[in-house]
This record gives sequence, structure tokens and C-alpha cells, in this order.
Amino acid sequence: MPISSILTNKAYSTYEAKLRKEVLAGPVPKHVAIIMDGNRRYAEERGETKEEGHRLGSEKLEEVLNWCVDDGVRFLTVYAFSTENFNREKEEVEFLMELLRQSLIKFAESPRVHEKKIRLRVLGDVTMLPDHVREAADYADESTKDYSDYHFNMAIAYGGRQEIIAAVKSVAQKVADGKIKVEDIDENMLSEHMYTSDTPDPDLVLRTSGEIRISNFLLWQLAYSELYFTDVYWPGFRYIDFLRAIRTYQQRGRRYGK
Repeated sequence: MPISSILTNKAYSTYEAKLRKEVLAGPVPKHVAIIMDGNRRYAEERGETKEEGHRLGSEKLEEVLNWCVDDGVRFLTVYAFSTENFNREKEEVEFLMELLRQSLIKFAESPRVHEKKIRLRVLGDVTMLPDHVREAADYADESTKDYSDYHFNMAIAYGGRQEIIAAVKSVAQKVADGKIKVEDIDENMLSEHMYTSDTPDPDLVLRTSGEIRISNFLLWQLAYSELYFTDVYWPGFRYIDFLRAIRTYQQRGRRYGK
């Protein structure tokens, strides 16, 4: 390795260690939500197939989960596959479904997941998923259902508007059945009917790839979340990028309208 590369790597490691020390000295977000974007563009810039980009993105997710556990982030929710993603080419959707199936099984059988007692759940309209993906989601859920030290949510076949509509319909049905009164409906009740009913709202929502939009992700839950956008494509997202996102979160004043 050239001397210049050795020096660059050493400087990078030193800066990363310094930044980590500073970040962990402050309040770490309890819940981080991530819009994982840029797999295809990452692959295209490197002359690789989009399938390779998705595969690398899947590997990155395992890395990021480890960062969260190591740094005390207790809840991680990732946007893995939206309801709109079903509109992609049939071959790509099938590839992604198989990749998600493999990822769910891999996480469910990971020694680290069981060592750290990480609860793994799929959020979304699972009725839209192929049987083999639903079975993998059930397997992951069953394998980790007794854990509560850390929580890992994969939003698959997920849409924020669709989630709100489903919650409203559920509440409306209870009104129609006479179980509740219209005047009983409030924010807490609606929150209890969301996929994330047992998960605190995200403190920090970050998106990779340079796009500055939410794309129908956790629309109800991010009312008071801090938003962070980075130009880095998801497969190229580094630990130092993760630390910078948390540092930015720490530097903002969270007043909740007060």
C-alpha cells in the first residue's frame, strides 16, 4: 500500500475515534430511522449491475445495525421496500423479495442478534408480500419475540399514507361497533393503531443519496423528528457518516413547539 494511503487511513481512523468519543459524550438518539437510498446509482457509477448494488446495500444494513447497538441506539427502523417499489420491473422486484427473504433469515439466525437480544419485526402491509417473504418475516418475529434490549424494524411493503388510512379504518370500525365514541379519538389512540404502536417516534430520520424528501416514510411518526440528509449513497455510507448525523442531531435544539 502506498505511504500516502497509509497516512490517509491513519488520519481517518484518528478523526473517527475522536468524533466517536465526542458523540458518545452527548445524548444519543433513542430511535434512528433510515431511508436507505442510492443502491442503483452506487452500482451504476462503478459499472456494476443494480442487483449488485442492492446486495451491497443489504450488507451495509447489517453493519449499521451493529453501529446502533454498539453506540446505544435502541431502536432502528429502515425503509427497506415501499408499496410504490412494487411498480419496478418484475425481475427487480423478484430479486429484491428474495434478497429480503435471505436478509430476514440471516438476521433471525445471527448469533449477535441473540447475544444482544435484538427484537426484529417487519412493518407494513404483509399481505402484499409473496408467501416466502411472509414466512421469513414470521420466522424472524418468532425467533426474537422475547427480546427487548434493542429493536430492529424493517419497513417492507410499507407506505406512510397507507398506514394512516389503515389506522383510521380500524378506529372507525370500533366506533361503528360501539366500542368507542367519536369524542374518545385523539392522537394517542391513533398512534396505538399504527404499525409502530409499541415503538417510540424516531428522534432522527436520515436519508442517504442526496435526495431531500421523505417519500411516504413514517409520516405520522416524524412530526417532531430531526431530519438529516447526506449525499452518500447507501452502500457507501460509512461509520463516520453515521457519527456526523448523530452529532448534527445533538447540535439542534429540540423544543417540541415550546
